Amino acid sequence: MTDQSQAYVEKGKEFTRDMNYIPDRILVGESSADPLDDTFPSGSKDSPRDVQVWPVEPGRYRLVAAKACPWANRSIIVRSLLGLEDVISLGLPGPTHDKRSWTFDLDPGGVDPVLGYERLQQAYFSRFPDYPRGITVPAIVDVPTNGVVTNDFPQITHDLFFEWRDHHRPGAPNLWPDDLREEMESVMKRVFTEVNNGVYRCGFAGSQESYDAAYDRLWTAMDWLEERLTDRRYLMGDAITEADVRLFTTLARFDPVYQGHFKCNRNKLVEMPALWGYARDLFQTPGFGETIDFDQIKQHYYVVHTDVNPSGIVPKGPDLSGWTSPHGREKL
Repeated sequence: MTDQSQAYVEKGKEFTRDMNYIPDRILVGESSADPLDDTFPSGSKDSPRDVQVWPVEPGRYRLVAAKACPWANRSIIVRSLLGLEDVISLGLPGPTHDKRSWTFDLDPGGVDPVLGYERLQQAYFSRFPDYPRGITVPAIVDVPTNGVVTNDFPQITHDLFFEWRDHHRPGAPNLWPDDLREEMESVMKRVFTEVNNGVYRCGFAGSQESYDAAYDRLWTAMDWLEERLTDRRYLMGDAITEADVRLFTTLARFDPVYQGHFKCNRNKLVEMPALWGYARDLFQTPGFGETIDFDQIKQHYYVVHTDVNPSGIVPKGPDLSGWTSPHGREKL
């Protein structure tokens, strides 16, 4: 039997995330509906503008997003907050994968019922037969051709808001407020580099020196967030924005995975009053908590990262019952 495990730690080196994704965009017009799109590009590689553009068409696309993955979890949350469930269908791969691909092992017969695929890899290869990079989630797939459109995770959630507005539910939140945009972009950049990616920089460090540096960077940012959230309910004030979605998916995984598995162990999330209250507040908000599956999250990290956890043993803890306890942040 061929070993399908994947190495994540490069000995002697710090972890660097490959941010090269398929940059195609689904737009409602010839150019982005975001008036600040050129000022604040949202894609993984600064949103190159000379990309293939796909039309907004309800029912045409399928979002493939594993609940286990924090980057994919973002898109599931935004799809729910905006009420796009009947407009863009959702395919859910299982929590574990090998070095080839995420698989649809949660579906009957192990096959996605819309795409007819066993592996997400098939959608990538349908469009790019020699696709050279990792098969990542989230990915948007064009159902008529069964080929991948994009896997550019920061661009996907941005465009779900700006390009699909005609299909948002009544009262959908304004996740990208114009008057807060400049500050929000700065906050999101720091959250991504220091926290979302910072936990991985710790967990996949290939030397003591790179781990120590990553650890210090992470906790500097966590302390900054704790202070910021002490006197404001959400990152940008009194309303939920895209910035909150991006931070939440890391916080939800912090104690179950990152604190131990990734050695981010100065303290637990539950020991940081503002961040823990904030995380519970979001978890109890419709669109957030129901997208979190702690069992799948733990299965993914502890089983897939064989070079970090060679035994493959999934811990029984921690106690997660506190996520539904009162948070008291309505008063902020």
